[in-house]
Amino acid sequence: MQATAKKNELNNSNATQPSSKSVNVDPNEIKKFEDLAHRWWDRDSEFKPLHDINPLRLNYIEQHSGGIKDKKVIDVGCGGGILSESMALRGADTLGIDMGQAPLSVAELHALETGIENIKYQKIPVEELAKEQTGQFDVVSCMEMLEHVPDPGSIIQACADLVKPGGSVFFSTINRNPKSFAFAILGAEYVLNMLPKGTHEYAKFIQPSELEAWARKSGLQLENIKGMTYNPLLQSYKLNSDVSVNYLMHFTKPKN
Repeated sequence: MQATAKKNELNNSNATQPSSKSVNVDPNEIKKFEDLAHRWWDRDSEFKPLHDINPLRLNYIEQHSGGIKDKKVIDVGCGGGILSESMALRGADTLGIDMGQAPLSVAELHALETGIENIKYQKIPVEELAKEQTGQFDVVSCMEMLEHVPDPGSIIQACADLVKPGGSVFFSTINRNPKSFAFAILGAEYVLNMLPKGTHEYAKFIQPSELEAWARKSGLQLENIKGMTYNPLLQSYKLNSDVSVNYLMHFTKPKN
């Protein structure tokens, strides 16, 4: 009965009402994650890698932004809310946005069950929100999303528009080279079965120089880049200087 009441509360909420526009969205990509949404918080599911790397992502954001407590933060492409919720638990006033209704419903339900009040979710294209809330966020994160959209440059521009002057923007994605094809697609999807087959498309991978160029064009300044590597024997991730496969980038928006 309690779970039903919570679901009814979600259905009556305005937080995830569909937007009137649909911008820069690949329906096939949305469907991939919609179909798996019910397993988002299962740490032994297809989303185990996201749970495993989340402490690295969270600490990187907190360290390079000068702390997120009491700051206004937005997580673009939040999915089921793994990173969004962890930032809220660190004291950030957090908004998570996504274009998949099922993952957002899972995220909202999990936040209700854990009693987190300083977090909201919304179904809206980031480009549309950037027009409504220009320069309103101290920290913008966009993790593991750029390689799933038709126009990454548009997402980067919107993230730059959302952040306040002096604020921080964080991206993580996958490099494009033979090694990343071998590790992120062949290894992760076909050999180790860490991800469902077809999760990634090699042509959508983004080289760091491409991401930096888009960000610079959007008025952002590169501050730091780190690689994220996986040790299959130890089944663990770590941050280092190897950006040949997965990597994170920190940008700031210069003050006027």
